[in-house]
Amino acid sequence: MAETDNKGCMTVVEAGRKGGETVRNERGREFYKTIGRKGGATVKAERGRAFYEEIGRKGGETVKAERGRAFYVEIGKKGGDRVKATRGPNFYEEIGRKGGQTVKKLIEEGKRAAKEAAAKEAHAKEQSSEAPVQSAERADQ
Repeated sequence: MAETDNKGCMTVVEAGRKGGETVRNERGREFYKTIGRKGGATVKAERGRAFYEEIGRKGGETVKAERGRAFYVEIGKKGGDRVKATRGPNFYEEIGRKGGQTVKKLIEEGKRAAKEAAAKEAHAKEQSSEAPVQSAERADQ
């Protein structure tokens, strides 16, 4: 008797899986990407960037506590090997060169800005030291 009462019933997990499969088959993967982006944009608008920083930090701390430093070493090595296999060893030379050029450019811009600031400061000092002399000359006349 009990078996006939449960015939055709499914658990919440089974129903969820079946519904998810139906949506995937009808709408495709792109649908999930779209609603994910919309949801992320809504959360960002409501809670701001700090929310994502906070949950990322908490998640990172949890993983670090559970798995330790060796985990990060392992996944870093796997990722580096994957990039090397996909893009080749020359990729690292290329990004290193680009990074070096960017650093060189930033240093040059910083030096140029420092020179300009020093020149402006010197010019301002020069004008401020000339101002009392000019005032004194006018008073004498």
